[in-house]
Amino acid sequence: MNNNTNNSCCINDILRVINVLQNQAEKIDDIPNTCDRPFLGLVNNSNAFVFNTRPITLYTSNNTLFEAPYSLNGTSGTSTVFRVERVTDSTATLRVLAPNPDTTSTFPYVSTNSFIIVNSSCVCAIRCLPDTFVDCV
Repeated sequence: MNNNTNNSCCINDILRVINVLQNQAEKIDDIPNTCDRPFLGLVNNSNAFVFNTRPITLYTSNNTLFEAPYSLNGTSGTSTVFRVERVTDSTATLRVLAPNPDTTSTFPYVSTNSFIIVNSSCVCAIRCLPDTFVDCV
């Protein structure tokens, strides 16, 4: 059995779960923030505002953190943080998240209009970051 195929399937399964969770954010909290947490939590334990994103980072086979370019308000940069937008059989469309330029905000990332399509067989590991709210997604 090809290990790349197994890894691709496993990575896609995780990305698919994250995508579903983001699309069905529930108002429940008090479970540790892990990749397999069964729901997204609340912002500051408030019933009025629900997290909508489980940001991720990806690692390649040589343990390199995957990064992608973005443009935001006339500024260009690269980021290693992504939001899952769509998952197919062997690929995932990811939105590049940029560091929040508002240093007073409690939310660490902002949405960009930059997207990448990743072949799951090129990804060896996913790291889930704490759930957060990202405006305009």
